[in-house]
Amino acid sequence: MGDLAVIGQAPVMAGDPVDEVMVNGMASESKENVEGLINGVVELTERVKRRAKRPSKFMTKELSRANSDTQVIAPLRALKNSRKSRNGFGRGLPKKGGAGGKGTWGALGSELAEEELDGAIDSNDPNYDEANPENREYKIKVINLDRSNEELQKQISSLVAEYFDHGDTHETYLSLEELQVSTRAHLVVVSAVELAMEHKPSHREMTSVLLADLYGHLLFEPHYAKGYDTLIKNLNELVLDTPEAPTILGNFIARSIADDCIPPKFLQGYKGKVDCEHAVVTLARSDSLLSMRHGLVRLDNVWGVGGGTRPVKYLVKQMVLLLEEFLSSSDIAEATRCLQELEVPHFHHELVYEAIVMAIEKMDTRTSSMMCELLDSLHRAIIITPTQMRAGFLRVGVDMSQGLNLGRGTSCSSGVVWEGGMEAQETGLIEQFCQDEPD
Repeated sequence: MGDLAVIGQAPVMAGDPVDEVMVNGMASESKENVEGLINGVVELTERVKRRAKRPSKFMTKELSRANSDTQVIAPLRALKNSRKSRNGFGRGLPKKGGAGGKGTWGALGSELAEEELDGAIDSNDPNYDEANPENREYKIKVINLDRSNEELQKQISSLVAEYFDHGDTHETYLSLEELQVSTRAHLVVVSAVELAMEHKPSHREMTSVLLADLYGHLLFEPHYAKGYDTLIKNLNELVLDTPEAPTILGNFIARSIADDCIPPKFLQGYKGKVDCEHAVVTLARSDSLLSMRHGLVRLDNVWGVGGGTRPVKYLVKQMVLLLEEFLSSSDIAEATRCLQELEVPHFHHELVYEAIVMAIEKMDTRTSSMMCELLDSLHRAIIITPTQMRAGFLRVGVDMSQGLNLGRGTSCSSGVVWEGGMEAQETGLIEQFCQDEPD
């Protein structure tokens, strides 16, 4: 510290950056020195020097910006609230290691140091011991959630719905195990089957696979028996939402018997003890599936094979049978249902192709008008998209251009195909027929 000079009422340090030195309240003419000792005042004979404050790097940048042509001046408020180091030697890191300032959580690892301090435990903590605050022994109590059957079934249904998307039975098993349903595991069977009744056959097949994979891990024979018994008793309510519930439940029971999840004697225990007509239909359906020749083997495909895994020849054969049945019954609704059960919307152009080929084979007006009527109904219901409809007609045109040999070796004149295309254009099946009128 420099020598202290008391001039009037204000103390002045010998190294302070002052512009003028006050003497008796008046500004002195000379800034070089202060002389004399007045009334006990320390005499300063040395020259009062001003020491320039070294600007920080951040201030230097801002001053250079202020002196530039752009005339950009950094706001003083931004400099004031800056959390970066101001001494010019920092690395630009937050002050106090991020532990200071409003809204900070403290430095990394500070929570470990707090445990060693007295009174670090919050009094609102459930583990806080008023009699012995320094006691660090915490007792953890396992609390079992008291959930109703309805709440548990909602959680199981959500997991089964996710399984329909990813198809991983092991992942579903792990999720169900976290629910701790060991005492009420039969609700897994109930929830899975009820949800599968509202979905398509491919999802029902996935449900049967899931129930078979859970056997021996999460589900055992008593769980399957109790679950199916609950479903049989609830058939009167299930029929209101799914009219085909008795038949679907019968398929599930027969499939579980084929997968060795429950023994065949399960059906024998209901003979003569069931009064509900829906339950009688369910038991009769299961018994008929098990008693048919090679029934256990055929039950692997009780829900059919998924559309994406079926061979092309099988799909073509099913569509030909569908068209032949339609010609004999003239039932458009039944033909539509059979087409939707195949679950191959990307292969509907094959139905259009086979319908045209069949109309060419028959070579009569009735077949042509019925095929146009069927395709028009499927087109208006947007079951067959315009893209699939046009693709079917284009396939016929390509085969015509390659030698008039259609499908299964059918030969015909191009005039027949052109007339069929014009009739389809008039009914609105296609916007413009792709073939030119023959000469």
